[in-house]
Amino acid sequence: MENNPQRIFVYSSLRSGFQHPAYGYISKYFVLEGEAVAKGKLFDLGNNIVGISTEENFFVKGELYSIKHADEFSWALAQLDDYEGVQSNEGEVPLYKRILTTVYINDLETTAWAYWYNRPVEEGHLIESGDILTFLRERNK
Repeated sequence: MENNPQRIFVYSSLRSGFQHPAYGYISKYFVLEGEAVAKGKLFDLGNNIVGISTEENFFVKGELYSIKHADEFSWALAQLDDYEGVQSNEGEVPLYKRILTTVYINDLETTAWAYWYNRPVEEGHLIESGDILTFLRERNK
């Protein structure tokens, strides 16, 4: 397995096809390596779509990015941590956690940082496709 911790795997609002304003930040500091998958599950919580890491045979579709300039990685990652709600106030559970995750791209296995939801998902609906863009297109028809 190739190990490059200066990569990120994004599967939701930071994907290029999602067209969220935060994608501008990703495209400024990172280079798209391509579409990829990671073991995980997507859930529709009604007002939010979230992903959780899993060892089960479920996959989340997303994109793999690498940092443009290695010396900017720590700063760029800190900005993403802030966007994803990794830090929390004392006594609160962080919204997301950043985890080194196994990612599959072009029949290769590598590692990258991914942001996984850090709160209960039991009330949510599993998104079988594992692809937020497909799910949103179908839901908005």
